Amino acid sequence: MLQVGIVGLPNVGKSTLFNAMTRSRKAEAANYPFCTIEPNIGVVEVPEPRLAPLAKIAGTPTLVPAAIEMVDIAGLVAGASKGEGLGNQFLATIREVDAIVQVVRCFEDDDIIHTMGNVNPLRDIEIIATELILADIQSVENQIDRNRKKAKGQDKEAAANVILLEKLLPHLNDGKPAITFDLSDDEKIRLKSFMLLSGKKVLFACNVSENDIADASKNPHVQAVKAYVREHHDAGICVICARLEQELSELSREESAEYLKELGVDDSGVSQLIRSSYDLLDLASYFTAGEKEARAWTFRKGMKAPQCAAVIHTDFEKGFIKAEVIAYNDLITAGSYAAARETGKYRLEGKEYIFKDGDVTVFRFSN
Repeated sequence: MLQVGIVGLPNVGKSTLFNAMTRSRKAEAANYPFCTIEPNIGVVEVPEPRLAPLAKIAGTPTLVPAAIEMVDIAGLVAGASKGEGLGNQFLATIREVDAIVQVVRCFEDDDIIHTMGNVNPLRDIEIIATELILADIQSVENQIDRNRKKAKGQDKEAAANVILLEKLLPHLNDGKPAITFDLSDDEKIRLKSFMLLSGKKVLFACNVSENDIADASKNPHVQAVKAYVREHHDAGICVICARLEQELSELSREESAEYLKELGVDDSGVSQLIRSSYDLLDLASYFTAGEKEARAWTFRKGMKAPQCAAVIHTDFEKGFIKAEVIAYNDLITAGSYAAARETGKYRLEGKEYIFKDGDVTVFRFSN
């Protein structure tokens, strides 16, 4: 299962947000730096409003959503790339995750300590970006040395690595993350093999007060983050109130929806953040729906039918024959599988078919 790491400076709301997303109290959330030391890992269900209508058509009471793993990582401080604070542990953990959600404090509260003395989200973003880039510079220099030695022995892969690493190093030295380096598709694949921290996709979570959740446009910190991210990072942002979300996680889903309605909000910030994290990982969902269950299956965007079949079971890929496919909206409009067949919306697809988010399918395979 792919992992998203939750990062940020100490006391910005990471652990509170993690608890809200996982609907648990696994992470200690306290008003002092480094209350998180060992990373906390939790499985998070991806909110999926399409499952219930599918279940109704299929006549099943059982809904199984997709899931991803979230990792609550220790707070980072300036100097982490040189081992300050919990720097070494922080960097080692973040290297293992597939993408990053950076929690940025965008609320004022004198009762909650800020390790830098005041609330300044752009400074906080730059601290973490700088530490990741500094760690990457050291990693790139080491990898250049190793690959140069291999290239002397006529290792073509090593020679190609050296070319790309030497192109990348000036970009990092200019204080720019690897994710913003202009690369060809082949170079992007090669870049992943270098395991660079600043090469991971990032989503910024602006943690605001409850008063700002209905209209974050009035929060100057959020607007500053939006402008900064647009200019300096290849990333998106979400607005959440971690404290409110943790309170909501302790209510039933019906009570949560009613509470949000009273605040003038249609959807939970955590729901939006989880869906955005899912998309950040380049993931999408296809569905199966029968009498047993209606289920969302996770696949990487761009995967073909046999690869998607393997998500259910590797035997499905080995013996793949065809995929019976209908788009979610077409099935809902038709109202039943039989009606969808009559309208010609239900079709057979072969091995070259690229699955789309929302496809409803049955796989044909031979044993």
